[in-house]
Amino acid sequence: MSFQYKRIFLVVMDSVGIGEAPDAEKFGDSGADTFGHIAERMNGLHMPNMEKLGLSNIREIKGIKPVEHPLAFYTKMQEASSGKDTMTGHWEIMGLNISTPFQVFPNGFPEELISELESRTGRKVIGNKPASGTEIIIELGEEHMKTGALIVYTSADSVLQIAAHEEIIPIEEQYEICKIARELTLDERYMVGRVIARPFIGEPGNFQRTSNRHDYALKPFDRTVMNEMKDAGLDVIAIGKISDIFDGEGVTKSLRTVSNMDGMDKLVQTLDMNFTGLSFLNLVDFDALYGHRRDPIGYGKALEEYDARLPEVFARMKDDDLLIITADHGNDPIHPGTDHTREYVPLLVYTKNLNGRELPLRETFADIGATVAENFRVQMPKYGKSFLQDLK
Repeated sequence: MSFQYKRIFLVVMDSVGIGEAPDAEKFGDSGADTFGHIAERMNGLHMPNMEKLGLSNIREIKGIKPVEHPLAFYTKMQEASSGKDTMTGHWEIMGLNISTPFQVFPNGFPEELISELESRTGRKVIGNKPASGTEIIIELGEEHMKTGALIVYTSADSVLQIAAHEEIIPIEEQYEICKIARELTLDERYMVGRVIARPFIGEPGNFQRTSNRHDYALKPFDRTVMNEMKDAGLDVIAIGKISDIFDGEGVTKSLRTVSNMDGMDKLVQTLDMNFTGLSFLNLVDFDALYGHRRDPIGYGKALEEYDARLPEVFARMKDDDLLIITADHGNDPIHPGTDHTREYVPLLVYTKNLNGRELPLRETFADIGATVAENFRVQMPKYGKSFLQDLK
């Protein structure tokens, strides 16, 4: 069977919003502008490849010029779901609409949840606050080693993370503890998106997290375009944390990454593969390393590093390949707090043999999923309007 595009490469620049959404005020995010504020703080971004695609044709960004003949079809997308977290954004991209938002816990988890976790595991809990995973083990690792207490913490995402030393709590016990936490947090009072085991080793002053991290995610509450593709015998290659976000649903191959640049390496690997279907990449560093840590300069440099890798992508694309670049929410490093921000996200759609132009504003991220579904002739999602026929 032939398709308009044999391979679609979908790149999510995690948290790279492009200006406040119309409903930003409801989320406490009036004035948020991730891309714009970073560019201002950098005194202009140098992103010549995104410039050629037409990034500043969506809205002008300091240092990036609008171009008369953009290579990509361009517009921005508005989130329809009730949320601004990673899972909500990605699930919507693949055709869902989330009406009940996942909860975040800026003041730590409720006492009744912590008490139940302590009761079920037989271990006390320390921490119970938003924190950097590396910093909290520096702060509480020694106490954990002395007492065997669980280090529980969260972030601006809907996550409950449990850090424990592998020599104090064996890894299998850590996983069982996380399964208990996953069961407890399925309660509609909590609506936690993911429970994450965060094992570490070492001595006070020299702790290191290990590769034995394990995510216990919620499965999407309905079938996504990825499920439809997998069941139709098509390839769905998940790069970075995509498989975790969808709890493996609809994934035929998963490629782990350790950084944005490793993510781009893996994307290039899939460009060199012979497959029919979707290659789906999340670039997490923008969000985790720079947005949440309110580091606009680091964020700007990471954007420029990412841009410098795009020629490798362009060079490997075939005539029947499609590249879609977007984001899942904002995380304005200039905005107060350390939370995600409710923003429009950019949409750039590139194929080698077509001239780009402006697309209509997208009213849901699910338009991407609808486009992927129409291209591969699988069941269309309940939400989203395909723009495949606009790519002419």
